[in-house]
Amino acid sequence: MMQTRYMSNTDATVSLLGFGAMRLPTDSEGNIDYPKAQAMVQLAYENGVNYYDTAYMYHGGKSEGFYGDTLTKYPRDSYYLATKFPVGWCEKEEDIDRIFNEQLTRCKTEYFDFYLLHALDKDKFETVKKFKIYERLLQYKAEGKIRRIGFSFHDTPDVIDAITDTYKFDFAQIQFNYLDWVQQDAERSYKILESKNIPIIVMEPVRGGYLHRLPEKIASVFRAVNPDASNASWALRWVADHPQVKVILSGMSTLEQVQDNLNVLSQARPLSDEENKAVETVRDMIRSQKNVPCTACEYCMSECPNGIKIPDIFRAYNDYTQSLNVGKFRRTYKEIPEENQADKCISCGACVAKCPQHIEIFTELAEIDKLLHTI
Repeated sequence: MMQTRYMSNTDATVSLLGFGAMRLPTDSEGNIDYPKAQAMVQLAYENGVNYYDTAYMYHGGKSEGFYGDTLTKYPRDSYYLATKFPVGWCEKEEDIDRIFNEQLTRCKTEYFDFYLLHALDKDKFETVKKFKIYERLLQYKAEGKIRRIGFSFHDTPDVIDAITDTYKFDFAQIQFNYLDWVQQDAERSYKILESKNIPIIVMEPVRGGYLHRLPEKIASVFRAVNPDASNASWALRWVADHPQVKVILSGMSTLEQVQDNLNVLSQARPLSDEENKAVETVRDMIRSQKNVPCTACEYCMSECPNGIKIPDIFRAYNDYTQSLNVGKFRRTYKEIPEENQADKCISCGACVAKCPQHIEIFTELAEIDKLLHTI
């Protein structure tokens, strides 16, 4: 059965594995594949997963409705439902009630167990203050429509310090994995939250699948220590070793991924000294490679006027930088529709403002297009 962790400040006992609904399986038309996705939820629920996370815009606004259609078959007090307020979509105070009530309707619930201000950074934090969004959430909490208030976060540790000094939060959700511990200074964000006794929900523990799709040369470091363990299991166990972490969210797309995560997190298996050294070696090897730090969240896609398949392009490029297999790179790239390839970028920069990783996307696309004409 799944491990649980107690959040003493909110009196919640949560499953260590959380079910993230950002990368649910889809059908040929891009809609959520209900039979496959519901089978995944059922497998997770029957094995003790009680934390279910979504957001207003996931799957084009369909993710919340999926949970509304799926979780209502289970007793409401047997699971925790988390969703997020889209701060970037708030243009006036009246938007708060409209969006929040829409979310309640979509999820077919009378309250949210965990409610987050979505993807806070320095600019969105100013929006929160301008429209008094936090104060409105406190009113919802007093009315019993929200049980716990938190935020998800994409910025520097100094900003997370300012946010948590300004408002009192019951929990925080941060991007946290063994690569970003160094690459995005997640170590300092973790320690800031730990010092303030704010429980942590982890997103991107496998960095959008990147830490699972390791190239052969790098993955061999892990296999030399444990030939049977998946690359993802190393990432999950590393995150689980941090006591301030209460839930590890995984945006799963297949039953196999659900089962693998259940196998890894159903029992406590702290990394040994040898295993921690292997993780450090792998981290150093990854950081020595040229890659674009994309997690395939697809936030950029909503703003691109030409529909460029930005995550697909970056994934193909990152695979190439690891393998240097020119033929495979060209084949993979050709699978992207011609009208959605890198050369169609007009460098408008609309995508950059939406990128949680702060990637200068149009510059990277230009370099990739140039590379394709030179190799």
